[in-house]
Amino acid sequence: MNYIVIQNEDLKDYREVENLVREAFWNVYKPGCSKHYVLHTLRNHPDFIKELDFVIKHNDKIIGQIVFVKNHVNDTMGPLCIHPDYQGKDYGRQLLEHGLNKAKEKGYCAILIEGDYNFYNKSGFDYASKFNIKYAGLPENADDSFFLCNELKPGSLKPGIYSTHPAYLVYDKDAEEFDKNFSKKEKLKLPSQIF
Repeated sequence: MNYIVIQNEDLKDYREVENLVREAFWNVYKPGCSKHYVLHTLRNHPDFIKELDFVIKHNDKIIGQIVFVKNHVNDTMGPLCIHPDYQGKDYGRQLLEHGLNKAKEKGYCAILIEGDYNFYNKSGFDYASKFNIKYAGLPENADDSFFLCNELKPGSLKPGIYSTHPAYLVYDKDAEEFDKNFSKKEKLKLPSQIF
């Protein structure tokens, strides 16, 4: 039998989900990964939206996750990930749209994310610059096509400047120490990485 369930993450799922995030982002943006540590620290931050913390299961196996955090401009989403073995099979879109629908039901007005337009635009995201929302610290005329917004409540957005929520900013040293709790993996420097 092949079935999908999307539900709130449970405390007993934390380590499994952290390992999933680690697998999904290992050597993607930089050698190694710190996003699993970011998720670990986010869960204890007062701006973490617990009711918008979801996992997607395929035949009872957690294959993806998504979280949301309150931000001073609008709400921020991420990380969103799907295990590499299940990517490209529409699970990410299903999980994303579930999270967006729940956020809208809870009265949230807009979601901001740093991500790939070609993936997120299918779920209603557009360039944040179209809403006159700037990314803090980005030079004038710099490429901001990674900075996206989904206005859940039309007309709710006001022009502003977005700063990455401080809860997403972790020290590499702390992330490396946390990573020692997981199986050893090789860090690779790849041409596609941005850091």
